[in-house]
Amino acid sequence: MIVRILGEGQYDVADDALDRLNQLDSAVEAGIEARDEEQFRSALAALLDGVRTVGAPHDASSLDASDLILPHADASLDEVADLLSGDGLIPG
Repeated sequence: MIVRILGEGQYDVADDALDRLNQLDSAVEAGIEARDEEQFRSALAALLDGVRTVGAPHDASSLDASDLILPHADASLDEVADLLSGDGLIPG
């Protein structure tokens, strides 16, 4: 699966890493629901770091479409709230 972090690039992430990323995504959702800026900011940083850790940089010259798109690290709570679907940022 190809995951894009806006403003940063794409990462190849193995399907077996999605459970862990979904846990981190749930923490982002919890911070948004609580309208807790500190909790949200920490959870978003952990999610993006998780993608960077479990993923490998995707070839920058490739024109492959991203399977998932995550916000940039400086995205506001409201910006990310607008991106959420019923399944969070990472479906599943």
